[in-house]
Amino acid sequence: MTTQVRTAVIDADAHVIETERTWDYLDPSERKYRPLLVTPSSGEQREYWVIDGKISGLRFATLTEQQLDEAGRIAGKNLTTPQAAREVDDVSLRLKHMDELGIDLQVLYHTLFIGQVTNRPEIDVAICGAWNRWMADVWKAGGGRLRWACVPSLLSIPDGIDQMRLAKQNGAVAVSMRPLEGDRLIVDPYFLPIYAEAERLGLPIALHIANGSPKYTDVMRSPYDPGNAFNTFRAPTVMACHQLMCSNVPVSFPNLRWGFIETAGQWVPWIIQEAASRLKGWGKPLPEDWLEANHMWVTVQTDDDIPYLVQRCGDRHFMIGTDYGHTDPSSNIDAIKEFQAMDEVPADVKHRILSENPQAFYTF
Repeated sequence: MTTQVRTAVIDADAHVIETERTWDYLDPSERKYRPLLVTPSSGEQREYWVIDGKISGLRFATLTEQQLDEAGRIAGKNLTTPQAAREVDDVSLRLKHMDELGIDLQVLYHTLFIGQVTNRPEIDVAICGAWNRWMADVWKAGGGRLRWACVPSLLSIPDGIDQMRLAKQNGAVAVSMRPLEGDRLIVDPYFLPIYAEAERLGLPIALHIANGSPKYTDVMRSPYDPGNAFNTFRAPTVMACHQLMCSNVPVSFPNLRWGFIETAGQWVPWIIQEAASRLKGWGKPLPEDWLEANHMWVTVQTDDDIPYLVQRCGDRHFMIGTDYGHTDPSSNIDAIKEFQAMDEVPADVKHRILSENPQAFYTF
C-alpha cells in the first residue's frame, strides 16, 4: 500500500504593495529621505512615489475590489485581492486569502524597486534598509508562511552585504536584483561581491522583471509602442539569462542559484539555443542540461505551453506564481488552481513545479 503525500503549494512569485506606513521603518537619521506619495492635481487616479524630489520607482494604482473585478473580467482572469492583504496591513487577512486560494506559502517581492529608486547611495541604503526591516516584521507575523526576497543596496556594496546578512536571519529566501542596474549588466564584475556573499549565505539571486537603467527605460518607453512594458521590464530579464549562460559567472559560483521571475517560460528553449550557438562558435563545451548546468530556475504561467517546456527542458527547474497584488499581464490570482486542473500535465510534474522546485530554488 502506498501513502499519498500532500503537495505543499508554494506561490513562487507574490508581491507586497508599499504604502506610506512602509517608511516608518526608516531610521530616525534617515527620515529626511522618506518617500512621499503624491496624486497629480489633474485628478488622475494613479499615485506616484517622489524620492529625492523626483518621481521614482513603481506604484500601482489603488483600485477598489469592484474595479479589480472589472479589470479581471476584461482580462479573463482573477486579479482581485483585498487591499489590506496586498499591502500586508492585515497579515491574518493575507493568510486567510492564501488558504482560500490553496496556497501554503508565498515568496514576497517588492513593487517599488521594479524601477530605479535613486542614484544616490545614502538614499538607496536608507530605503532598501527600511523595506527589508518591514518585510522582517511581516515574516514574523506570518508564522513562516510569508517568506521574502531581500532588496540590497547595490549603490553601496558593503551596506548591501550587511542587509543581506540581516535579511537571511529574518526570513529572506532570496536576493532580489534587477537585470539592469544603471549602466551595468548583471554579469558586471562590480556585482561579484554580492554573488559571493549570496553563495555563502545560501541565498539565490532572483532576477525579477524590472529595469534599473533610466537610459534604457527612456528609450523603450516610446509613446508609439503601446506594449512598451514588455521591452522595458520583461525583455531585460530574458537578456540577463542569455548573458549568464554565455559568461563564466555561473561557473565561478557553483553553489549559487539563479531565478528568472515573472518572465513566463516560453522563451527558455529559444535562449538556450541562442547561447548554444554562440558557445559552439567559441569552441566551448555545451552542457547537456542547460538549466541544471547553470543552476537556473524559471517561473512559468498558465498560458505557457508547459508540456512543451517540460519536453524540451525537463521538469526540475520550473516554478509557478500568482503575481499576487499586481494587475499586469503576468497576474492571475487563480494561477495555481488553474495549473492543478491541467489534465495535460502529469501529477508528478505538478508536484515538482508546485513544491519540489521552489523548495530547491529558495532557501526554506
